[in-house]
Amino acid sequence: MTSNHTTQAEFGSQIRKSPYFASTQRWGCTGYSVYNHMYIPRSFGDPQANFWNLVNEAILCDVAVERQVEITGPDAAKFVQLLTPRNLAKCKVGQCKYVFITSAEGGILNDPILLKLAEDHYWLSLADSDILLWAKGVQIHSGMDVTIREPDVSPLQLQGPKSRDIMCAVFGDWVKDLRYYRFVEYDYEGIPLVISRTGWSSELGYEIFLRDGSYGETLWERLMEIGGPMGLHVGHTSTIRRIEGGMLSYVTDMNVENNPFEMGWDRLVDLDMEADYIGKAALQKINAEGVSQKFVGVEIEGEPFGSPNGQHWPLLIGDTQIGKITSAVYSPRLKKNIGLAMVKVAHTALGTEAVAQTAYGPLAATVVPKPFFDPDKKITTASA
Repeated sequence: MTSNHTTQAEFGSQIRKSPYFASTQRWGCTGYSVYNHMYIPRSFGDPQANFWNLVNEAILCDVAVERQVEITGPDAAKFVQLLTPRNLAKCKVGQCKYVFITSAEGGILNDPILLKLAEDHYWLSLADSDILLWAKGVQIHSGMDVTIREPDVSPLQLQGPKSRDIMCAVFGDWVKDLRYYRFVEYDYEGIPLVISRTGWSSELGYEIFLRDGSYGETLWERLMEIGGPMGLHVGHTSTIRRIEGGMLSYVTDMNVENNPFEMGWDRLVDLDMEADYIGKAALQKINAEGVSQKFVGVEIEGEPFGSPNGQHWPLLIGDTQIGKITSAVYSPRLKKNIGLAMVKVAHTALGTEAVAQTAYGPLAATVVPKPFFDPDKKITTASA
């Protein structure tokens, strides 16, 4: 028996829409997923076309799902340090930092970008987990004088080699002087913004944090009106490019069961600073004892993958599982299947060979260096 019924997804009111949602639909978004309880655009057509638009020209992405946790008050600096093992003592106003939020056991709860707007004013620009609730819970027991809330802030990403010229055309030549991982507060024709030299693409790029959602469509359309003739395309965050760049995706590549040492981010953990933080004792213990697994890059044989992996793929040597591939995709630039994997320490040496149990059948996999492209980050850090 056959059925004529088709499956149709509906946009429910219990999942939030960004201020750019209507614009993404007008500009041809064909698929969304859910991230931080919000809809995020995941398809404007061919993902390889999106990749080439990103690496050759520029793309505009709705990433309002990167919700902000705002921390203000007399104890804001002390409270933010309590949340993360990265030493923030030298963090300046106008500076961004990539940080981990850790549990009492040293596990990773989130890996946001921290923005310091004032000595008593911070944002955490989140990956996919409920850190607003975590921070409020920590505050109750901390005794610190802080206010924690989610502000009306919705970021866009404008990424790619043409992004600087487009940003200058829209906002002015001062953008050329904006340094990597720095930001400014800016009023654009009455639209309140924060503009940062950051992004989740491994390319030259910027994030535009809209501070009043009522201007969402106006801002989007203005960027496309000016940027379109200069090579700006609508797009979505590129899985291909982020795996090429070895960039982590929370939940996909790590979760609360993982710690920063496993992920290779030892430099973001200060075990010796005077300030205390959640998970400090646990991380000191983990560091002393060593980790049992580490995050590595892998190349995978076989025909080009038709799409990224939808679930983790076991990695085996013989009948023994040595790890799992967390992210995998075909890179049209490198002309090979590449992936990120969590592997037992004994099998992390470059050149280690294993078999990946993939959706395409068993395939040979080899441990290789990561990132796969631009390992020195010369693209993202390039000055004008």
